[in-house]
Amino acid sequence: MSEHSPASNQLRIGLDGYNFAMPKGTGVATYGFTLARILKQMGHSIEGVFGLDVGKTIEMRETILYDLIGRERHETRKQARRRVRREKFRALMPTRLLEVPVTNQVSKQSLSDKIPHFDRIWSSSSLYEIANWHFRYFKTFLTIELPEPLDIMHWTYPIPVRIKGAKNIYTVHDLVPLRMPYTTLDDKNFYYRLIQDCVTNGDGICTVSETSLNDIINRFPNAKGKIFNTYQSSPIPEELLHSSPGIDEKIIFEMYSLSKNGYFLFFGALDPKKNIARIIEAYLASKATSPLVLVSARNWGMAGAANSESGITIYGRTISSNRIVQLDYMPRALLFRLIRNAKAVLMPSLFEGFGLPALEAIQLGTPVIASTTGSLPEVVGNAGLLVDPYDVEDIRAAIERLDSDASLRDKLIMAGPTQAAEFSDDRYKERLEKLYSAFRS
Repeated sequence: MSEHSPASNQLRIGLDGYNFAMPKGTGVATYGFTLARILKQMGHSIEGVFGLDVGKTIEMRETILYDLIGRERHETRKQARRRVRREKFRALMPTRLLEVPVTNQVSKQSLSDKIPHFDRIWSSSSLYEIANWHFRYFKTFLTIELPEPLDIMHWTYPIPVRIKGAKNIYTVHDLVPLRMPYTTLDDKNFYYRLIQDCVTNGDGICTVSETSLNDIINRFPNAKGKIFNTYQSSPIPEELLHSSPGIDEKIIFEMYSLSKNGYFLFFGALDPKKNIARIIEAYLASKATSPLVLVSARNWGMAGAANSESGITIYGRTISSNRIVQLDYMPRALLFRLIRNAKAVLMPSLFEGFGLPALEAIQLGTPVIASTTGSLPEVVGNAGLLVDPYDVEDIRAAIERLDSDASLRDKLIMAGPTQAAEFSDDRYKERLEKLYSAFRS
């Protein structure tokens, strides 16, 4: 326990800002945001570790940090080559974190649903890129120091960095790059060594489902005894959960001309494991009269507008249908309203380490079509229909059932609260307490 912890049960816990700093939302960023929120409720002190260039002027560091968070990097090829050369060189040198003063001089309210409140913030320019080069060069994690050691550094993603003097815990959400290498763009040898070193040299491994826990132990047996499944909870604000459904219905209709229970919804990254091509194929083959709405901030081989004039381009194929609507990235509060009004959420992924969209749908009273693979059966339980994600006909049949059978939808909705309770904030706190108690001095 750090001597700087003001209360006997309070820990100084660090969280990386790697995913928080990305331009648009990621599932890992949501995981980190929720983790920070829960840790604050548990009474712990939270410190953020970012990889942004906040400059030398201490009075401007907070302003610059929040200016850079979420900003796209625009650079020419020449500038990119120069940056990479600098990062490679700096990987050979000691890395120093600068403290970013946490003040009330920067208004953070508009980012309050994306960036958690940190008690202290640290940053070093290109920290995570430099750490990757360091790992490639030396086959060891980059070690960095803080003036006052943390009790625990909880890395929300496998990153080749460790904080000296802290217990370093690494969250490994899944092993998709190793299980399904054709669905990701990772350097697989690098990823394998990274996970191996997280398991071997990390103080602990956190994961988010029994499926992932078993996968990790099967692939890396020495994880046994130091790996914990905490699952996770959802960041849906209480005020939204208890708000009037009529308000949501009005907003969604006025903005998108979509009626309550009048559309199917897919939301998330358009990468291969999300199975979007089969979802669309099954939907188009169905007799469903409700449109399919796709919401995504990022793509992996998908481009093109989503309207009947120009169609939707998926993996090089253009599909023209006025039954499909594509919406771009939107604030989470608005997305939650869209989920609440949907007839069902479609998530027959090829694999998920957890499946937060399914939990969010269940919490908001919306049935889910999920897959029989990965962790989704753990998350969905009896609050959704499970299908073979490789079987277009199975997905099509489930879509038609939920489109036409209101009593089935009601049955699934009724099962939702019991299932969602397994992933409540209180249950999450219990699991996190078990995790951290294993590392208390």
